[in-house]
Amino acid sequence: MIRRQLNYVGLVLRVTTLLLPFVAFAAAGYLLHVMPWQSVELSGSSYFQLVLVTAVIWALAMSHFGLDRVENLFAAKGKARRLFGACVFTYAGVMAVALFNRRADHSGLFIALSAVALFALANATRLAFLVVLEARRRKGQGGVRVLVVGTDEFARTSVVSLLGGQVMPCRIVGYVHLPGQEVVVGGSPVFEMEEVSALANRHGVDDVVIALPASRLGEIQKVMSALEVLCVPARVILDLGAGVALRDKLFDFGGVQMLDLEATPAESASYVVFKRIFDVVFSASAIVVTAPLMLLIALAIRLGNPGPILFVQDRVGLNGKVFRMFKFRTMRVGNAEESATRWTAPNDPRRTRLGALLRGANLDELPQFFNVLKGDMSIVGPRPERPHFVAKFLTEIDKYNARHVFKVGITGWAQVNGWRGDTSIAKRIEYDLYYLRNWSMTFDFQIILLTMLRMFGSKNAY
Repeated sequence: MIRRQLNYVGLVLRVTTLLLPFVAFAAAGYLLHVMPWQSVELSGSSYFQLVLVTAVIWALAMSHFGLDRVENLFAAKGKARRLFGACVFTYAGVMAVALFNRRADHSGLFIALSAVALFALANATRLAFLVVLEARRRKGQGGVRVLVVGTDEFARTSVVSLLGGQVMPCRIVGYVHLPGQEVVVGGSPVFEMEEVSALANRHGVDDVVIALPASRLGEIQKVMSALEVLCVPARVILDLGAGVALRDKLFDFGGVQMLDLEATPAESASYVVFKRIFDVVFSASAIVVTAPLMLLIALAIRLGNPGPILFVQDRVGLNGKVFRMFKFRTMRVGNAEESATRWTAPNDPRRTRLGALLRGANLDELPQFFNVLKGDMSIVGPRPERPHFVAKFLTEIDKYNARHVFKVGITGWAQVNGWRGDTSIAKRIEYDLYYLRNWSMTFDFQIILLTMLRMFGSKNAY
């Protein structure tokens, strides 16, 4: 019953969201028709083809950004960004199709109006579902009658969360007490395991929810055998402790059932394929465009101060592997041990005059595009750190090593928010972890845009 209602709501949400491009095109056509200063002729066949293309791209975007998932309706944050990202993804494809389909003369104003209409309709759909589901929950409509297996503190806290759920209302019809458990639940009758068979004829149970702490999960097979007489679906509440998130990733690996405990977007096809393609194209383009500038910088470094043009240093990257990172040399040649274990500071005496200019404009990092081509780095990701500081921060900062499940980047969410250089490591990790949890190609584009806007105004680039 729980899954049935969840699937029903999900199906309605999915179908409604899939139909939005057709409604958006109809709204755009109506707006053009009523605008007195517009006289655009809309060809039925070409625009019908365009709306079909839009619907297909929108379906892909909807799935990628999770617009069809009921749980995302109630997410605490990120809803507007997901909607915006889906619309940008969709209309980037629509504009490409309209541009290359020269046989059809599509109105730019019509496409723009349909994009605005689609974003507004998607927002309105989300709000409408929230209002309807909340109204049903408050009125108790469509409530699920649940028998809970467990009577201890874990069962009690699980029931509190269950009753406070936003998707659909639940009503607890009873609890099943297991041997060795304390009874701290209330509000509904408590049954012993031997009494479960008597409940089969009462027809008052829609679902059984097994609420056992991780230490007692080995008893599930025995519990399931006793519950067979009820002929209703059974679920288990999983809580494997703080910091272990079950990202609903259960999969079959050669007959072995496996559950992701630390699932990461870095394992997704979008990250592995699309992000890598973008990295290669963007870095290759950047190298071609900035090649004359890099040659001038290299010549200036060679003529201005004795020593190598490039500064090459060990950094920690994906999965904790050490790689050699390239930068233009901005300091006088000195002790390698000192540069590996010491932060740069304002008015650092080790800097050259040209180096101060390069650091202020972030031009010293241009050679890192070659690291991206090699695959050691990405355009966007957590900033790579020196092995000395990684070893130090691992013992001082909680979850510091989580940042290494992604490729390190030339720029990142922490950097564009000012957390770089000799600043708070805890705040930097906070922003890095936010990026890891919320990664998408749209988020990467946002960070790249912010990097370009703030390229010459970085306060901590010294």
